[in-house]
Amino acid sequence: MLAHETRQVLEAARQAWSQGRRVALATVVRVYGSAYRREGAKMLAHEDGSTTCMISGGCLEPEVVEVARGVLASGSPRLVRYDLDEDVMWGLGLGCGGSVEVYIEPLEEGSLLARWLELQAEGESAVLVTAIEGAAGRLLLREDGPPEGELSPEGLTQAALEAAAGLLDESSPRARLQTVDGARVFLDVSVPPPELVVFGAGHDAIPLVAQALGLGMRVTVVDARPAYATAERFPGARIVLAHPQDLPERVRLTRHSYVVIMNHHLQRDQACLAYVLDSPAPYIGVLGPRSRFERLLEGLAREGRQITPEALARVRSPVGLDIGAEAPEEVAVSILAEVLAAQRGFSGGPLRERQGRIHQPQRA
Repeated sequence: MLAHETRQVLEAARQAWSQGRRVALATVVRVYGSAYRREGAKMLAHEDGSTTCMISGGCLEPEVVEVARGVLASGSPRLVRYDLDEDVMWGLGLGCGGSVEVYIEPLEEGSLLARWLELQAEGESAVLVTAIEGAAGRLLLREDGPPEGELSPEGLTQAALEAAAGLLDESSPRARLQTVDGARVFLDVSVPPPELVVFGAGHDAIPLVAQALGLGMRVTVVDARPAYATAERFPGARIVLAHPQDLPERVRLTRHSYVVIMNHHLQRDQACLAYVLDSPAPYIGVLGPRSRFERLLEGLAREGRQITPEALARVRSPVGLDIGAEAPEEVAVSILAEVLAAQRGFSGGPLRERQGRIHQPQRA
């Protein structure tokens, strides 16, 4: 579930609680075949039949609301499977050809589920483990902090914690229903939104930053020129005024940082590339033709730097997908499409050439 959707759910739930009204949360825990939303998608169902956010293209919501009313009346969660076959879904012509399992449960103020939603809205790395079948209970594992809650039967908690920790270690973790010690548990994962770090505050960086912010990314713009790197030119972005020699002290890159180098200055690009190659950043985009990138590598070689094949594998130069982009706005689309593909483990090629499930990452 996207962070902005989680915030919508939380805001609606808090408003309902303040008015003494109950709400239920529906979560997609398993998708078979094709569906509009993937595992982890959520919808808040209110007592009056209204909803916040969606778990499908609009076909499942009325039925889920009816189930949610029963859940609120009984206080007991329910796992419901919905067939998305065109002939079954009330003649709506959905035609997805798949099915989904939806877990519907009361959402109560102060619960571990509510706390999980708060962490997810804040973009904190954490996993919520919910017993679906063959077990009971719930536990929460934060990347920085002790686990909360427990599962039964005895021994399941430790096995589930190991599964949750393994999920957090993945480069692009996704929510999943998993069998752990014979029990079906749902692992719902939250990670910070990717950070786009742009080295260079030129004119063509403006649409790149604006579009990245529109996608929900955190954005940092790094440049030594105070006349270019300003909040007025890049509203919503974090601005870092730094010369290349200051980068180790001023710019921190993590495994959630996706870098684009576009200083339009060979020496500055070379210095930035040298710094980024030593970081854990999984994606390094370098603007310009291949011949220019070769010059950057030659410059680094003259400095005595040895670049491993593993480090070079993270570099995309020329940066972006092959869409024939020309204007800065088009180049921004090309770059961000490649960033999203890299972050989620996809190739970025045409969907019509894709074999198998289109929502399944291709990362080995």
